Amino acid sequence: MPGAVFLEGDVVELRTVEADDIEFLHEMVNDPRVRNGIAAVDPITRTKEREWVESRGDGDDINFVVCDDGTPVGSIGFKAPNVINGAVEVGYSVAPDHWGKGYATDALRTICGYAFRERRLNKVYANAYETNPASCRVLEKAGFQQEGVLREQGFVDGEHVDTLRYGLLSEEWKRGVTEDDGKERDRTADRWF
Repeated sequence: MPGAVFLEGDVVELRTVEADDIEFLHEMVNDPRVRNGIAAVDPITRTKEREWVESRGDGDDINFVVCDDGTPVGSIGFKAPNVINGAVEVGYSVAPDHWGKGYATDALRTICGYAFRERRLNKVYANAYETNPASCRVLEKAGFQQEGVLREQGFVDGEHVDTLRYGLLSEEWKRGVTEDDGKERDRTADRWF
């Protein structure tokens, strides 16, 4: 059973990473459909996954298991924030059996709310391979803008590919418009109007 609910989105809850999540996380990160999108080129053993889970809380990274009504569907997290410029990198993945259900977009919107409201950060950014248009779409639906192209910085299936850099500023998030329904959201009050 995943850990305690730390954040709740419209569809998902972001729960703490616990020892019970090792099997799910281990299988997800080793699935070729997932690892090709996140640059995981080496196999992750159950022991390595356990070490990673047990190290949660030792550093400044923040990681969650993305769940739908308590059932794990993915993961999302921040690398250690840059406290000088207020920027943080986000990464996420969803198990292939759960693709296309809006879990990644909702998890991303939820963790961005946490970054901007509770952590008072100024920017959340992410990288996506050009070969992963679904991830690019998730970022765009969450309000991120493409900021640049890192030419052939990725390596997927034996080929160098471009890495697309996306960013979302706190002010953009506060006045954001979602593409899902076109309604403007007062994110400081966390309600639709």
